[in-house]
Amino acid sequence: QEQLVESGGGLVQAGDSLRLSCTASGRPFSDNMAFSDMNMGWFRRVPGNKNEFVAAIDWSGHGTKYEVDVNGRFFISRDNAKNMMYLQMNNLKPEDTAVYYCTADSNWGRMIAGVPDYWGQGTQVSVSS
Repeated sequence: QEQLVESGGGLVQAGDSLRLSCTASGRPFSDNMAFSDMNMGWFRRVPGNKNEFVAAIDWSGHGTKYEVDVNGRFFISRDNAKNMMYLQMNNLKPEDTAVYYCTADSNWGRMIAGVPDYWGQGTQVSVSS
């Protein structure tokens, strides 16, 4: 089974930056699709709340979408040659505190609707004021 693994989370102060990484390993995605075939995204969740869309990038890397509150502060990118995706988070705020999840789906609509097929285990980001 394809596995998504996040890294790069941690505890920082407001105004600091972090870069999250996501690597895909294991067998190919269903229907023998490769990492480079998949749209990738980041979601986050605060305990007791539902998952919140953060950002997504299409399979080619040319199309991106951001949640309004992070637009201009967060930047999503990918390196298909390395099976890696990144989220550069700048000017972090306490309200960005959450568990961040790497996700993947071959269907862009499912990604944007918040129901991508593949999810990582998550990495904690904590921002102190």
